[in-house]
Amino acid sequence: MTRLVLILGDQLTPGLSALRAADPGRDVVVMAEVKAEGSYVPHHPQKIALILSAMRHFAADLRAAGWQVAYTKLDDPDNSHAIPGELLRRAAEYGAGDILATRPGEWRLITALEEMPLPVSQCPDDRFLCSDAAFAAWAEGRKQFRMEWFYREMRRKTGLLMQGDQPTGGQWNFDPDNRKPARPDLFRPRPPRFAPDAITAGVLDLVEQHFPTHFGRLRPFGWGVTRADALMALDWFIGQALPRFGDEQDAMLAADPTLSHSLLSPYLNIGLLTPLEVCRAAEAAHAAGKAPLNAVEGFIRQILGWREFVRGIYLRHGPGYAGQNVLQADRALPPLYWGAKTDMACLSHAVGQTRDLAYAHHIQRLMVTGNFALLAGISPQALHEWYLSVYIDAFEWVEAANTIGMSQFADGGVLGSKPYAASGAYIDRMSDYCAGCRYTVAQKTGDGACPFNLLYWHFLLRHRARFAANPRMAQMYRTWDKMDPARKATTLSEAEAFLQRLEAGETV
Repeated sequence: MTRLVLILGDQLTPGLSALRAADPGRDVVVMAEVKAEGSYVPHHPQKIALILSAMRHFAADLRAAGWQVAYTKLDDPDNSHAIPGELLRRAAEYGAGDILATRPGEWRLITALEEMPLPVSQCPDDRFLCSDAAFAAWAEGRKQFRMEWFYREMRRKTGLLMQGDQPTGGQWNFDPDNRKPARPDLFRPRPPRFAPDAITAGVLDLVEQHFPTHFGRLRPFGWGVTRADALMALDWFIGQALPRFGDEQDAMLAADPTLSHSLLSPYLNIGLLTPLEVCRAAEAAHAAGKAPLNAVEGFIRQILGWREFVRGIYLRHGPGYAGQNVLQADRALPPLYWGAKTDMACLSHAVGQTRDLAYAHHIQRLMVTGNFALLAGISPQALHEWYLSVYIDAFEWVEAANTIGMSQFADGGVLGSKPYAASGAYIDRMSDYCAGCRYTVAQKTGDGACPFNLLYWHFLLRHRARFAANPRMAQMYRTWDKMDPARKATTLSEAEAFLQRLEAGETV
């Protein structure tokens, strides 16, 4: 009997486990562009366009390889606009008795397949370097889950940057050699952009028609949509940007949104690249003397460490993980996150860049938009949905733990040992944003004081009972206790006034 083989928009990998388990002589691949996937949150138009165009190109490759593909386009009149609906429609059309799928990355789709009235076999997604079972075995019996220890285990398992049982260079982590403030450089290599072909041009028109109110600019669109494009982007990064990646990985410049970042995460997360091939390419660059160890180790840690770790946390803690809110933050997401005017230059730049490119790097997300939300007590669920909506590489398996755990500490310390809270001094040190801001980063109180300075202390004081005993935060509470009482009172009252203006929808 014919089986249906479901391929999702983030599973565009020729060696996908479901394809390996299927028979091209009898089975039918099902791919579908459905509104439910484009609008369960209001995804950025460039993200929708990337996935739909990449799906169409991938379907063409499958047909060329001998597969029968039942492909539903967004504007097909019979489109049910939901994955379960398309599977049932195709099952009736082809007389299929069961469904074969690679396990989706997100709980909502895992559950949807489990609830199908037809039998669904979900194959493990072995494109990841740490299986669900391997992560569970690593996590078993641990009181704390820390990425650094997981990362070292993954280095040993894969052999990446290892000399026998010792790390290359004699240490696991080269952070002290990284994270330097960047300087403008007119000659810094720029990442490649890909001119839309006829397929992509048609998709852009379709997205414009069907998702006209979604936040973000659709054009110009320059993302790659094929594996060949993704490999070209990988080659560019390894040869041109990787040598400076370590130095610039935490820096922010208003006029240079990409610096020496790879921009490979969208291609990794939809399957056009695999994590092992990307890590091996970086490792080979170091072995050939073309990239310094601090840059290569820092880059590999983001993929082999963080990417695998946050997926493990998300899957281990189940569908309820994204709903956690131990700090009881409940303030609504301010309109500035959707492009409303703000006088804070750092937020204006980060949100504007996100609107235009569907991209911001990890420090812009963690220490600007995330840090502000944490300090202001914004609902972590509202922020989670915003990140999931606006970034081209955001899928819940990778985004939820980064937001709920790392950025907002809403999981109570499952992922990290302390909240990533910082005053304006950090942003000033790592960026050029503050030079063009109406607020003065060195000013602690009074008219024109940086809001991050006020909100930082307000956050620490309202959560003192939770964090005062944390050894990584105790010094800040001692600093507060030594402050002049008048300054403390002014700081808290001005922070309250700022939060009231924020809630009232005033420009801040």
